[in-house]
Amino acid sequence: MAKRLQEHLNSTYIELASKLRPKDAARKVVAYVESYDDVFFWRSVLQDFETDRIKFEVMLPSRHTLSKGKKAALMNRLGPSLGDFMVACVDADYDYLMQGATEVSRKLLGSPFIFHTYAYAIENYQCYAPSLHTACVMATLNDRDILSFEAFLEAYSRIVWPLFVWSIWAHRYGQAGIYSITDFAQTVTFHDINPWHPENALEHLRDRVNKQIGWLQRKFPKAKDTYLKLRKTMQEELGILPADTYLYIQGHALMDGVVLPLLTPVCNILRREREKEITGLALHGKQKQTEMSGYHHSQSPIDLMLRKGVAFKRSAPYQKLRADLEKLIERISKRLPA
Repeated sequence: MAKRLQEHLNSTYIELASKLRPKDAARKVVAYVESYDDVFFWRSVLQDFETDRIKFEVMLPSRHTLSKGKKAALMNRLGPSLGDFMVACVDADYDYLMQGATEVSRKLLGSPFIFHTYAYAIENYQCYAPSLHTACVMATLNDRDILSFEAFLEAYSRIVWPLFVWSIWAHRYGQAGIYSITDFAQTVTFHDINPWHPENALEHLRDRVNKQIGWLQRKFPKAKDTYLKLRKTMQEELGILPADTYLYIQGHALMDGVVLPLLTPVCNILRREREKEITGLALHGKQKQTEMSGYHHSQSPIDLMLRKGVAFKRSAPYQKLRADLEKLIERISKRLPA
C-alpha cells in the first residue's frame, strides 16, 4: 500500500497530506526541478532560505512517471496549497532574455511561483570564473596558478558579446531557424586550448566571431536598428554586461566547449607537477610508490569538482534569484500562524 501511495504521489496527494500536520508544524515548499542534475544545485540554493517554520523539498517533476525537463516541471499545479507551497525551479535558458516574446517566456516571467537561474543554466553557475581555480585545487591538490581563469573568461565574453546579441536577436525576431543556438555554440566553443598560450585560442575565436557577424549583417541588412535597440536593452534594463556574457550562453556549450577544454589541460599540468615533486623527494622506490598511490587516490575529476562549487552565490544573476526567493519567504511567512 505504501509503495502504491509513493508511486502516485503528486500535488493533490501533498495537499491532502498537509491536513494531517499540526497547525504550528513547519510549512513545506515543494520545489519541482527539471532533472537529477538539478536536485543538488537547487538544494544548495534553497537551504539558505530554510527556517524552523519553512522547509524545502526538491523533487523531480513527477513521482509517477519518468517525465523530466522544464515543460514537465512547469505543468505542475503551482502556488499555495493548504499551507504548503508548490514552486518550480528551472533553468532560464533564453526564456529570460526573450522578455515575454514567447509563451514559455511569459509564463516564466509572470508567475511568482516559478524561479529561474537568470544565468542560462546551472552549468553556467558551475563555471563561475572566480570558482575555477578552487575547483582545480580540489581536483589536483595543487594550488599553483597556471593562468587567470577570470581574465580568460572576461576576454572570451567581450569577444563573443556582439555575436551573442545576434543570437538573442534571431530568437526574438523569429529567425532562430536561420541562426540557431547550435550555430552560435559551434562558433564560440573550442576543441582544445593551450593553457600556456590561451591568447592564441582567443585570437582564433575573434576571427570566427567576426566572420559570423559579417555573414549575419549581410543576411539581415535591415536589422541594424533592432539589433542596437536590443543590445541597449540587454545592458541597461537586464543588466547583462559584455564581460559576463559567458554566464548567459548555452550552459552545456560553456561547460563542454570552453571551460573543460581549458581546465582539463591545466589539471593535467598540475598533476604532473605534483607527481614530479613526489618522485624527486622520495627516498626509495617503495616510498615513491606509496606516496604516488595516495596522491592518485586523493585526486578527483574536475567536472565533479565544478558541480560542488558554491561561489556562484556571489554572482550578479544569482543576486536576482536570491531577491525572488526572499519574496517567496516573505509571502509564506505572512501565511504562517502567529
